[in-house]
Amino acid sequence: MGKLQEKLKLLPDSPGVYIMLDEYGAVIYVGKARVLKNRVRQYFHGSAKPSKVAAMVENIADFSYIITNTEIDALALENNLIKKYKPKYNILLKDDKTYPYIKAHIKEDFPRFSITRKLTKDAKYFGPFMGGIRCKDILEILSSVYGVRLCTTAIGAKPKKPCLAYHIGKCLGPCAHSCSKEEYAERVKKALSFLDGNYEEAEEILQSKMLSFAENEEFELALEYREKLQMLSKLKLKRLTAINRDINADVFALCSDKLYSSVNVLITRSGIMQGGSNYALEDASLAESDALTAFILQYYAHREPPEEIIVQGFCEKELLESYFKEKLGKKTVITAAKAGVRKQLLDMAEKNAQEYLSKVVEKIEHKNDRTKNACRRLQQLLSLPRYPRRIECYDISNISGVDKVGSMVVFIDGEADKNSYRRFKIKTVEGANDYASHQEMMRRRLSKFGTVEEERFPRPDLIVIDGGKGQLSAIQEVFAEFSITDIPLIALPERDEEIFTPFLKESIRLQKSDYVLQMLQRLRDEAHRFAITYFRSLHSKRNLASVLSEIEGVGKKKREALLLEFQTIDNIMKADVKELTKAEGIGEELAARIYAYFKEKI
Repeated sequence: MGKLQEKLKLLPDSPGVYIMLDEYGAVIYVGKARVLKNRVRQYFHGSAKPSKVAAMVENIADFSYIITNTEIDALALENNLIKKYKPKYNILLKDDKTYPYIKAHIKEDFPRFSITRKLTKDAKYFGPFMGGIRCKDILEILSSVYGVRLCTTAIGAKPKKPCLAYHIGKCLGPCAHSCSKEEYAERVKKALSFLDGNYEEAEEILQSKMLSFAENEEFELALEYREKLQMLSKLKLKRLTAINRDINADVFALCSDKLYSSVNVLITRSGIMQGGSNYALEDASLAESDALTAFILQYYAHREPPEEIIVQGFCEKELLESYFKEKLGKKTVITAAKAGVRKQLLDMAEKNAQEYLSKVVEKIEHKNDRTKNACRRLQQLLSLPRYPRRIECYDISNISGVDKVGSMVVFIDGEADKNSYRRFKIKTVEGANDYASHQEMMRRRLSKFGTVEEERFPRPDLIVIDGGKGQLSAIQEVFAEFSITDIPLIALPERDEEIFTPFLKESIRLQKSDYVLQMLQRLRDEAHRFAITYFRSLHSKRNLASVLSEIEGVGKKKREALLLEFQTIDNIMKADVKELTKAEGIGEELAARIYAYFKEKI
């Protein structure tokens, strides 16, 4: 603590980001501060702290800091460092669903409408949609009522042949020059109004078409339009009568019991309640305002911020407004609701957050037994030098030595971190030599240590091998080559479910109900799944390449072009000559030869 006390005296009065480190130099918490000196010192004062904060402080062996020009810069840097290091005691959004939006491509001469989950600045977006409302159904209404196009067909100087959508009255046919630009623009204007929540005109048109089809005894079409009216009724039911149609807001409410927290997010667009989501958080922030601010930043990492965000009074509203404006180029108003309709929405969100917290704490505890607590027990069981936060597991997959591949999967705190997975194509091993394949894969992994790649793939706290004593010994040889002595190593064979270690003659056997064994099984099975998936992908491509190489004139580049266009051998076999010419470099003559080759084979 003496070293920390000396560093605390040197802290500046500047804004910035502080980084808490454990005894192994691992980042365990990242925070931002308006005044670094004041904020960091608070962690080490003797005053009472929330349990989560106290647990984190016990593990702090050192800290570092980065000075920034402004608190907004500190907020942005904090967000980036949390994404980079995924610290144990920070908020990490794991239930980060990306809901669909309807995209209006308004910059096109004849705007089209589509569904997307990725937001860019070249269009107008409506949504997100959830709670039983399907974007596909809304697009169906847009095409049926307003005749706007949903396709990606390029509209050029020469008219194209009208498609089915035009013939059944679901598109004005701008690609066929069947309407003027002004006529189509008027329909787009009405479609945008519909998406803004003005449903009356669409309802009248749908009702009229349904009755017309019924009178003409076209009952299937009448039924189709009745279903559209039912979907429209769902949208209308979501409108909150007390809410002004101009309110486009996301509502955030945080509830905490000082150990765990929950956040409820309610989404309102044009006075319509689109739905909401609950999130369980474990965070070591000193203040609820920090926790909610960090949550909101992560929430909008892959989402379009609305015109307004409604929050509780303790949230750092001015800071968030400045961040959205300066860093995201978005003018979003942050409202600390105190009265009126906005307060009613906030109360609704707080009630949902409280309800979720009361139900989720038990689930969190059970989840911790299967993840973090299992890691702690594994540390005791194997006498590991440190808590095994990052565990890597390796597996090899091949058939008779063909298309040998390896996989590396990563668990952080007992949960899969799929962004850190890696796969290996075994290059130097002849035949089905599992030991040598494991060694090649491990050499390639260990060679990343001490390079810039180590930032993306840090040193693990434990390595698990899918295999037995033989695989374990093979990896030990590679460890010796690289002088690796600080990374524990174990092996877990699939059949006997026993743990082999380098330092024990006998294997360790655990009860099937033991959370440690269950966690290791999940890890090993995931490595096996990931390796098998990669193997099948390579194997199918190799088979495709070997078949195509028998056709005269189909070299490597043309095989790759065919594979890129059709993906599988079955799709190529089914294609006609015209379809085959869609692949780059495949002319009509060669396409006819490929077609004839497969026709003989079938």
